[in-house]
Amino acid sequence: MSRGRQIAITAALAVGSLVFVALFAQRHGFFDLNVYYGAVHYWTSGGEIYDFVRPNSTYGFTYPPFAALAMLPMAIMSWPVAIVVSATATVLVTWWLLRLLLGPVIAQQRWTPWFALAVALCLVAVYEPMRETFLFGQVNMLLLGLVAADLLLFTRPGSRWAGVGIGLATAVKLTPGIFIVYLLITKRWRAAITASGTAAAATLVAAAIAPDASREFWTSALWDTDRVGVLSFISNQSLQGVVARLTTGHPSKALWAVLVLAVLAVWFVRSRAAVARGDEVAGLAFTGIVGVLVSPVTWVHHLVWLIPALVLVVERGLAAPAGSGRRRWLPALAVVSYAVLSSRLVWLWEGDVGGWDVFLGANAYVWISLALLCVTPLAGAGPASAPAEGEPKLGDVDVAAGGAVGRPRAVRV
Repeated sequence: MSRGRQIAITAALAVGSLVFVALFAQRHGFFDLNVYYGAVHYWTSGGEIYDFVRPNSTYGFTYPPFAALAMLPMAIMSWPVAIVVSATATVLVTWWLLRLLLGPVIAQQRWTPWFALAVALCLVAVYEPMRETFLFGQVNMLLLGLVAADLLLFTRPGSRWAGVGIGLATAVKLTPGIFIVYLLITKRWRAAITASGTAAAATLVAAAIAPDASREFWTSALWDTDRVGVLSFISNQSLQGVVARLTTGHPSKALWAVLVLAVLAVWFVRSRAAVARGDEVAGLAFTGIVGVLVSPVTWVHHLVWLIPALVLVVERGLAAPAGSGRRRWLPALAVVSYAVLSSRLVWLWEGDVGGWDVFLGANAYVWISLALLCVTPLAGAGPASAPAEGEPKLGDVDVAAGGAVGRPRAVRV
């Protein structure tokens, strides 16, 4: 394809994406960022950060004290500057992550790297969890970027950095702690210890600097479920959300526990198989999916953690032999999953509880998460080994020069 045609296609997709977002995206006014911003200003003005409630809402700061310390620079920013910083950071991390994840398929298919990345960015802009993350001013992509950098770049023989990114992400928001468990079940003991130690050290630093806030979070705010919203709310696309929408009464804790254990069992088997084959990207994908499934609250914007799985489904579908079933159904799965996850389909059942239509439709994003966990293919390579001479590796991409990265290899650390 000529460069002129590539530029024309990119321009058309960019315009189409902007029109779609302008017409269909919900305007959230950077609501979550405004909560962070207001809480930090309230805190630095002498108030207790967990006493802050955003005006005209019931929402306050829900993250650990270390997250508040990381967000302290907002105390000297104007509101417009905070928006620009948040938006820029999200865009840059998204570009970097796509550049990393798409490297293998770019190399396989001999695509033009800048064109493939431009198309991917246009598609991601339409993806509902991504546009929700952006328009809420959420930190999801920043945490995904930390974890991905850790697993795909730093987890290598002798690296002292393996686990640091996961530990920092866990200290900012507890849910990435599932990746520490992933390191444990795949026997990366040193990385797991480093991740745990990093999270603990960051938490202790926050406790030393802000003892009152730390005491409030760990003894009270962490356990106050009213701070995060109603479990049956349609945006809660976790297993707990499914159970909560089954009835208007109290959701069954026993049913939720059974579902969580079943999902964890699938994750355990698939993650160990992935790492045994040197397929760290699959491990990242499976653990990201499990994190959103087992978390009591998974808002739609948290589903950016599905992006690695969607990329893998495309890559391995296109890599399958021509005419094979996998070559047909994997791209179809990717297209259907992406279309549903970009459609706001679940919102048709907002406020509804009970009934088969609610069970199937209101939980559509959960069904996609389960499907991706169960059927995303593993790499065909054997046990982990060093890349062959001349084989592209993660981190080798040079978009300007037309280079691409290869599949990451798992290592024991």
